[in-house]
Amino acid sequence: MEAALLSKPVSSSALIAGASAFLLLFTNFRFSANILQQYPLTLENSLFLVSLGVLLFCVNTILLSLACYKSTLKPVIILCLLLAASTAYFMDTYNVIIDDVMIDNIARTDHGEVGDLLSLRLFIYVLALGILPALIVWRTPVKTETWLRTGLHRLQLITFSVTVAAVVLFSFSDNYATFFREHKLLRYYANPTYIVYSVVSYIQQQTATQASGAIMPIALDAMHQPDSGSRKLIVFVVGETARADHFFLNGYERNTNPQLSKVELTTFTNVWSCGTSTAVSLPCMFSPYTREQYQYDKIQSTENVLDVLLRVGINVVWLDNNSDSKGVALRIPYENYKTDEMNEVCDVECRDTGMLDYIDAFVALHPTGDMFLVLHQMGNHGPAYNLRYPPEFEQFVPTCQTKILEHCSIDEIVNSYDNALLYTDHFLNAAIERLKTHSDKFATAMIYIGDHGESLGEFGLYLHGLPFALAPDTQKQVPLIMWFNERFKAEAPEVTRLAATSAAEYSHDNIFHTILGLTDVTTSLYEPAMDIID
Repeated sequence: MEAALLSKPVSSSALIAGASAFLLLFTNFRFSANILQQYPLTLENSLFLVSLGVLLFCVNTILLSLACYKSTLKPVIILCLLLAASTAYFMDTYNVIIDDVMIDNIARTDHGEVGDLLSLRLFIYVLALGILPALIVWRTPVKTETWLRTGLHRLQLITFSVTVAAVVLFSFSDNYATFFREHKLLRYYANPTYIVYSVVSYIQQQTATQASGAIMPIALDAMHQPDSGSRKLIVFVVGETARADHFFLNGYERNTNPQLSKVELTTFTNVWSCGTSTAVSLPCMFSPYTREQYQYDKIQSTENVLDVLLRVGINVVWLDNNSDSKGVALRIPYENYKTDEMNEVCDVECRDTGMLDYIDAFVALHPTGDMFLVLHQMGNHGPAYNLRYPPEFEQFVPTCQTKILEHCSIDEIVNSYDNALLYTDHFLNAAIERLKTHSDKFATAMIYIGDHGESLGEFGLYLHGLPFALAPDTQKQVPLIMWFNERFKAEAPEVTRLAATSAAEYSHDNIFHTILGLTDVTTSLYEPAMDIID
């Protein structure tokens, strides 16, 4: 029966329409579920809901018609099927949006992070919604047509789809006016329309960045002008996926900071990220640009504050126990702590505490000059929160033991997440204790800031990466902690007054200027009003 069906040639237009119908019906479950939350299935909404399906079918058909012509017909449809199947899995499982930023995260991820996302369910999605229909498309014979006839048929299909879409929009103009104005987030779940748009956008960004060529220098007037005090040893920790509202230091009901809560330090309670993903926040916080000025190609083709520190003679290094620096550390010394060749604290994965031994080694390597070390944590990287900490830190139970977060209760997810924060608390306290061993010769400091937050099942959302304007505060509010030893306090009394401004609103925009002030670097780019410590 199947062989007989596959042996009968079909027109290219029919193949496109069939693929569009399949994509609509089988890869848009999350789109449909989110739509139904806003427009319940009632008699009043029923015709509008049907019109949404018709409209998405028309849009998919138009996109495929524009891209499919003769030799590109089957490859394009197959690629769309595979993209849509993968996208459907992540949207259905984590309720995330796959946009250009998320694609950049995927492109920059490492094998460890990929492993966290692999599952039997992902394989089933890709097989059932991608590979099997792709095989059917590949084996389906297509009627032979001349170039002219194919073009005519494609024009007819596009014209028909545009006409139907226009009729639908006109017939429900009031509904769509509200839909496009108030429910922008819902449109981002349209599959594969938005993923195709995002892929094109990402390629354009990469092309623009590569075309720009040379890196634009900044702060060429910068000078390192330390006072007559001690040499400075500063550890700057970039946290991963840490929510400010889950820090006991910020008022969380659970004591997720049992060690840090016994240390004299300053915690800032109103701090906001530049983005909702590492790929945006990390380059942004070290750059001279604010969140409003953020452009991927501009930031990637411009020097950052670490380049400035290195140029003026400060000893700088980036230690990474995450995937990478997202372009920040391309021009400074870099050490990868994701392997046991470098990291001596590895079990199921290499631990953040393994980076701390390098502090002593770095001091020994640099007998002169100030030092600035960036430690990029694995932190609370999801979805496998239960792997982010050694067994002895499993204090909150029961925990979520699977990567498929929707299979766990919110309590189990939160327990796993909070246990990972307990390990971050231990790591930061250990960093402070390590710095204390150098207090006889150095003014030492530890600065910790998260890159972005996380959704833990609230409102059906998981992980992070939603467009900033639409993301909940849980993905945008981050922790910021500062610790200084007594020598640093004596030589820079302003750090003793930080508690007075700890509730003021700050963001990643302040980090560039705070680092310049903290390291005694003067430049016309430095804005004292943006320096948290000044």
